[in-house]
Amino acid sequence: MQQPDYIFESSWEVCNKVGGIYAVLSTRAASMQKKWKDHVFFIGPDFGAHSNLFFKEDASLWSKLSLTTYNLPPTTCRIGRWQVPGEPIAILLTWQHLWEQKNAIYGWAWEHFGVKSHAAYGDYDDSCMFGYAAGQLVEAMTKTLTKTKAKVVAHANEWQTAFMLFYLRSYCPSVRTMFTTHATGIGRSIAGNGKPLYDYFEGYHGDQMADELGMVSKHSVEKQAAWVADCFTTVSDITARECQQLLDKPVDIVTPNGFEQGFVPQGKSFTAKRQVARRALHQLAEKYLRETVEDDACYICISGRQEWKNKGIDVYLDSMRQLAAVRRADGDKRHVIGCVLVPYLEHPVVRIDTTSIIFLPYYLDGSNPTFRLTYYDLLIGMDLSIFPSYYEPWGYTPLESVAFGVPTITTSLSGFGAWYRQQPPTAGAMQPVTVVERNDSNYSQVVQTIVQTIQTFLALPATRRTALRKAAMKVGQQADWTHFFPYYEQAYHIALTKKRP
Repeated sequence: MQQPDYIFESSWEVCNKVGGIYAVLSTRAASMQKKWKDHVFFIGPDFGAHSNLFFKEDASLWSKLSLTTYNLPPTTCRIGRWQVPGEPIAILLTWQHLWEQKNAIYGWAWEHFGVKSHAAYGDYDDSCMFGYAAGQLVEAMTKTLTKTKAKVVAHANEWQTAFMLFYLRSYCPSVRTMFTTHATGIGRSIAGNGKPLYDYFEGYHGDQMADELGMVSKHSVEKQAAWVADCFTTVSDITARECQQLLDKPVDIVTPNGFEQGFVPQGKSFTAKRQVARRALHQLAEKYLRETVEDDACYICISGRQEWKNKGIDVYLDSMRQLAAVRRADGDKRHVIGCVLVPYLEHPVVRIDTTSIIFLPYYLDGSNPTFRLTYYDLLIGMDLSIFPSYYEPWGYTPLESVAFGVPTITTSLSGFGAWYRQQPPTAGAMQPVTVVERNDSNYSQVVQTIVQTIQTFLALPATRRTALRKAAMKVGQQADWTHFFPYYEQAYHIALTKKRP
């Protein structure tokens, strides 16, 4: 099986913590470094001080890599190491110097690849110019690094960096290319606009829906990148089906997302961090609720972007509301506190007897003065998590949850949920991952099932909850990158050996 000598991987989320793609790349980095020590280069946008939260600049790397004479266009280009396990080399780019050439670049992209940039808006221009700049960087570095005919693969994540592929196909065709869509733009948009994605799936046509939903340019970039790349991948069978239907292009291979156990504290460190998180949650609850909260209160969280339907925030809130009604009827007095870690909610605290919902309206990167804990530092203290997604190509949130020993509830419409269903079941009254069947027509049933699952969890004795946390961690270990990275090795082989037309 052929493997590259050098890998360039670009993403808008390199050293830019936004969402799931950051988790994909940052946790996969250690596996890549282990096999290609410092022959892996992650390329991301330079956002200055924000990027520096995760990036440590080291200009000496240019000379160590014999790249002091690289011939780049006039652009700001910083090199250093991404501060994640494995500490891979990261190169951060600015792209504003290309604005004067924007129209000419779009004309070239239309003429050579059929990319329709005429309907562009929002983040389209910044993304495409960044991708083009990344292509220039790879071309310049490849000329220096490949004097001995080394094999190079350039990997673009999502449409935001696809212009890198177009550039390399035109100006540096010796570099083989990969393109990964982590969620099709049209699929996400159909779901987010309240249309039934699944009941009428075979009736949707990607180009038609792009015109209807105002997605012409972004869809065009994504679709053409899927066809131009030497290897086209996505993260789950669910999204592979979308690619076939909405992009008119089957994927070459599915590359499921894993997790890096280096992010998870072990032994006494795990116990200590869980205690810190529990104390923080306890203090938060008493402060917001203005009453005494018992030490064994149950904390149930949801997190993610503000995609009310796609991420299942609506289901979560309805489930907690119904749970409160059931517990009130049963006379259950113990506090159950829901923590909502998303960008927006109308009220910071929702009180329903002893079932309460607390909204944390900021990104948990450890810098907020009110709550100086990162997301992982807080997650480890939770008792249960719920991610009842309607549209979730993979689902890092439930995977992160079990990796940190927190049992989770997800749905059959998430890639992670579909993967878990293929694993042997765990003995006991409750699984570490509960996969709720979800479709376009069973909203109420989904809510009811989640309420019943929470009730089952609340009724478990302390010893069984401990056993369930350990079972959750074993699931996280089963989804470690050591098990999933071979899919990427196959993808690199496909990219290097594919015959181009």
